[in-house]
Amino acid sequence: MAQKDNGKKQILLRISNSLWNDLAKWAEDDFRSINGQIEYLLTECVRQRKKPGKSREE
Repeated sequence: MAQKDNGKKQILLRISNSLWNDLAKWAEDDFRSINGQIEYLLTECVRQRKKPGKSREE
């Protein structure tokens, strides 16, 4: 089956049942799918990391 290129990459993500349940509840509260919630959270984390003047402890 050919996959349509929509500009997004697919990944396999393994998470615990408890984290899945927490994400599912949060996604429902925000009217998102679990996939949409994960993408939203990752986007926000990357955006925060890119903020100017933010120090990094590495």
